[in-house]
Amino acid sequence: MAKWIACSLVVAFGASLSAEERPNVLLVMADDMGFSDLGCYGGEIDTPNLDGLAEGGLRFTQFYNTGRCWPTRASLLTGFYPHQVRRDTIPGLSNVGRSQRPFWGPLVSVRLKSLGYRCYHSGKWHLDGMPLENGFDHSYYVRDQNRFFSPKVSYRDDKKLSPVEVDSGYYSTVSIADNAVAMLEEHRLKQADKPFFAYVAFTSPHFPLHALPGDIARNVGRYRVGWDKVRRRRWQTIQDLGLVTGTLSPVEPTIGSPYPHFAAEAKKIVGDREVIVPVPWSELSRPQQEFQAMKMAIHAAMIDRMDQEIGKLVAQVKKMAAQENTLILFLSDNGASAEIMVRGDGHDPMAAPGSAATHLCLGAGWSTVANTPFRRHKVWVHEGGIATPLIVHWPKGIKARGQLRREPGHVIDVAPTILEAAGYQRSAASDAGPRSPGRSMLAVFEKDQPLEREGLWWLHEGNRAIRVGDWKLVAAKNEPWSLYNLKNDRAETRDVAKEKQGLVRELVANWEKHWEQFQKDARNGYQERP
Repeated sequence: MAKWIACSLVVAFGASLSAEERPNVLLVMADDMGFSDLGCYGGEIDTPNLDGLAEGGLRFTQFYNTGRCWPTRASLLTGFYPHQVRRDTIPGLSNVGRSQRPFWGPLVSVRLKSLGYRCYHSGKWHLDGMPLENGFDHSYYVRDQNRFFSPKVSYRDDKKLSPVEVDSGYYSTVSIADNAVAMLEEHRLKQADKPFFAYVAFTSPHFPLHALPGDIARNVGRYRVGWDKVRRRRWQTIQDLGLVTGTLSPVEPTIGSPYPHFAAEAKKIVGDREVIVPVPWSELSRPQQEFQAMKMAIHAAMIDRMDQEIGKLVAQVKKMAAQENTLILFLSDNGASAEIMVRGDGHDPMAAPGSAATHLCLGAGWSTVANTPFRRHKVWVHEGGIATPLIVHWPKGIKARGQLRREPGHVIDVAPTILEAAGYQRSAASDAGPRSPGRSMLAVFEKDQPLEREGLWWLHEGNRAIRVGDWKLVAAKNEPWSLYNLKNDRAETRDVAKEKQGLVRELVANWEKHWEQFQKDARNGYQERP
């Protein structure tokens, strides 16, 4: 196999771009949203704003995340695998996964600030440090993800705010967007001569399933047909859109929450209407069917509302007359979640589903639908856990309209892409440490073409994988390796490991080589800056 090629951030057109030439960047991230949840990715949920961005830009069909929220956010904003920057577990190192990044792994905001950008953050953080310490000029940080209606912990410009009162009319998805719009409006009024980078990290549709009543009402009727039929309908639409071909993965009725203990405890609280594994819909009782259909309606309502709020962001960009030269990227931090647990203020079984007094989770039945046509869920590194939509919209920078891009990409590629678009040049003085393994996707925006690298790599909670070309080697924790040819088996339905044992050995050695290097990177990350 070809030698692993690291990414240089040196750009073709240099760092001499004027402020008017540098694109603005709007980076929007959903939380725990499945591959097929958007209308433009095969779903039945109404997402006209995101669908419109896709129609005027690009959709990637093979874009990846790390399988979990905080590792993905580290990779997204640094361009490194999370283990390299100590944001996922490293053997022998304590507190890794939540610890400080090494000095050579700054967030993209720091580098953009050096180019004259104003940087804004609104929503979830899930990184070490605080936003203003990491290059952002303004931030609205919602740290409490257990309460969509009354978060107890949030910050404005790194200063803690008072808890939101219950029944105040607050809803986090709306507030995250409104705060981002306010920052951009201030930019229009006071900083219009500078480009902006806005990172908007929604907490939707992560559990708890909390949604506004009107949004739930718009979605409540469509899921009573059950998860089996909804999944088949999505699969047909996915094929009609040309997103994925091949075979639909079979439902895995023994695969539920990755944390069975929490699921069992939650079921005691929620009651017998809760279902932990994706059994056939016909095997559920009528009360179970009604309860499960309502859960998916709330999940859909959360995405529906997020799309409406993204519409506000796009409208603000247009108000700033910045729509032509704003690079908009939308993606999810991982696949839909099969987790079931009760946190926050607990769960009142008598309260209206989706209200502040409840704490429900999507569960494996509907997570299997959300991740159609792929296998497994958040935390796993099978396709269901790591495949995300990626919508890219940039009228000035992308000629194509409504096209698909099939070249595999990864969240490690986002920071290099933004930096190349902004004209950033890597230098020995400002970029000590290892080079980013990410690759700029600007050439792929222009034309679907291979990125010059050997492969992509995963490890999370013992689940591991590597993809080189069309071959993907993957194993769940404590399970043997399986091998799939994703060119004709994207849904990982036919394991050919026994037929290609030589290739398996080669890919295992490749995976282990990079794991050794990433551990070295993490351990060397605390040397003094040269």
